[in-house]
Amino acid sequence: MTISLDQLRAAAAPEPLQGVVVQEDGSDALALTPAAVLFPIVQHATGLTVLLTQRTAHLKDHAGQISFPGGRVEPEDLSPLHTALRETEEEIGLARRHVEPLGYLPEYRTGTGFAVTPVLALVQPPFELQLDPFEVAEAFEVPLAFLLDPANHQQHSLHYRGALRSYYAMPWGEYFIWGATAGMIRSLCARMGLLPT
Repeated sequence: MTISLDQLRAAAAPEPLQGVVVQEDGSDALALTPAAVLFPIVQHATGLTVLLTQRTAHLKDHAGQISFPGGRVEPEDLSPLHTALRETEEEIGLARRHVEPLGYLPEYRTGTGFAVTPVLALVQPPFELQLDPFEVAEAFEVPLAFLLDPANHQQHSLHYRGALRSYYAMPWGEYFIWGATAGMIRSLCARMGLLPT
């Protein structure tokens, strides 16, 4: 599968989408905390990859999970883009000069109580990362074509808060990419018309 930059730009909305949301099982009954993440696509000469993080095991929310850099909106944040860039700098030390925002994907509402705005962006190497050891155990890259291929998307379920919840996963090597991160990747697939109808 070959993915062009034009396809990615066309998939991202220039402003946060109003009234278009993706909801995880159980999110409709929760009070939601606003958050934003950077969906960083690294533009290597050999192809496009996605920069992901593994959260440390002791965190209160989503401990040990694979995630995009990002976090909750703070009062001083001017926009979801501001939140995503600030959190990315704090978590992995990726300087803003390497980041070209492309636009927004639909708000993603998690079963753990977050309303997340994903910001799709291109990242230009070379860059150096400085991981926050409290929040981030590791940063790594996965080929974008692998993540966007529906053949690599698995459906799973688990019992959470007294109900059976369904979720997607995209295992890659030793990494189990699932939950909200996999859901936002699926959201990009849908915007690009890559999911089976």
